[in-house]
Amino acid sequence: MDIGVFIPINNNGWIISAASPQYMPSFELNKQVVQKAEGYGLDFALSMIKLHGFGGKTEFWDHGLESFTLMAGLASVTSRIRLYASTAVLTIPPAIVARMSSTIDNISGGRFGVNIVSGWHKVEYTQMGLWPGDAHFARRYDYSTEYVHILRELWETGESDFKGEFFQMDHCKLSPRPQAPMKVVAAGQSDRGMEFAARYCDFNFALGEGVNEPTKAANVPARMLAHAQKTGRDVGSYMLYMVIAEETAEDAFAKWDAYNKGADREALAHLLGHAAHDTDTQETSMAAAILRAPSPINFNMGTLVGTYAEVARMLDEAAGMPGVKGIMLTFDDFLLGMDKFGQRIQPLMQCRSHVKLAA
Repeated sequence: MDIGVFIPINNNGWIISAASPQYMPSFELNKQVVQKAEGYGLDFALSMIKLHGFGGKTEFWDHGLESFTLMAGLASVTSRIRLYASTAVLTIPPAIVARMSSTIDNISGGRFGVNIVSGWHKVEYTQMGLWPGDAHFARRYDYSTEYVHILRELWETGESDFKGEFFQMDHCKLSPRPQAPMKVVAAGQSDRGMEFAARYCDFNFALGEGVNEPTKAANVPARMLAHAQKTGRDVGSYMLYMVIAEETAEDAFAKWDAYNKGADREALAHLLGHAAHDTDTQETSMAAAILRAPSPINFNMGTLVGTYAEVARMLDEAAGMPGVKGIMLTFDDFLLGMDKFGQRIQPLMQCRSHVKLAA
């Protein structure tokens, strides 16, 4: 079972609260997180791309690094862990992403991959004059399909002459090509998003849901598995969970309760308002998951709160869901959380019994 970390590329990680750890993003912070992850035998690190925050008193996600340049830097200070950068497809042409990816593949020695972000947070793009209109909500995976087609042509053959609705290549060239097959991933929550991932990606990130209900979202990897079976491709789910672990369950829940009480209501209002802009959304989409949460201080992602042994057991349960090939973790405090996971939780997990820590 692969385990990875969703690194803190924007301020304050993934908790929209004035009571949670407050920190700015930096290369140094992310370097320490990823080097710890590599030392504890984790398999991958993913950085998102977020181009507009939610404001509020915490200025949530108003401060953020850029994904590809960050991962290029991290590639130079790691040696084993696989690294994924995210492209917001409306912002960078696929031929440029293909070239940047090939460069980071060269830096990393073949440890790089690309996460496709089709775009649901409209203000990220309107601020730059790049929003193509609200019809994009319904057509974003058609756009991403052409995008990935071009990426793969360039990586695999060094040339693309693709002619589509959104992109027209004219004997576009790429050299040097990646030294290893480039993995493409996505995070489709809706059936349309999963259909895209099943046809064009290597695996799909998906939200767990609920607090201490590790298998509540079992229908999510099951749906992804069904879509993959239709294509005949081996595409599984990497499930996202937040870990808040302490010596006692009381201490862990005291933190979680404090984070909820300190929720940044103004930032949450912005998040919920922009999630509602997608009127074409399906009940299974990311926007719908956010909107149905009573207080989505961590985007309604699955949250595991308790002792180290309890969290280890719940992660094993999540790993056992049909269709799950990996788990991606976030923490309230990334540096402390990574050490707690590596030293206290992972050694108790049956699905990670094979892991040998770095000397």
